[in-house]
Amino acid sequence: MPSWTELILVACAVAVTAAVVPAILSLRRALRRFDAVLAVIEQELRPVVAQAHALTEDVRALTREARGEIAEVRAVTQRLTIVAEGLARMVTGLAGLARVGQVVALAAGVRRGLEVFAGRLRREQGDHHGE
Repeated sequence: MPSWTELILVACAVAVTAAVVPAILSLRRALRRFDAVLAVIEQELRPVVAQAHALTEDVRALTREARGEIAEVRAVTQRLTIVAEGLARMVTGLAGLARVGQVVALAAGVRRGLEVFAGRLRREQGDHHGE
């Protein structure tokens, strides 16, 4: 190979090296900045992740508590239903007794009315016989 081609090849290699070295140095600086940014993000995310875990545990605890309270409300509701059914039967029974009481009172009133009527009728008949 002639020497002038070697000189051209060396000149091209120097030119390529001169263009690539600043690009590599710039890439290295960008990677360092990116690494610093990632370190900051990691430092900022650690507490956030810890808080997210704590919140998740709080939500789980609240969910368990809510389930327990719902079960208690369900049990109280069932007891109230049983008590309400018992009260309904008692009211129905008392209503039946009230009807019986009304019938007895009506019968006593009719009896007393008949006694008063019979007494007046006897008095009137006695008054008619005595004249």
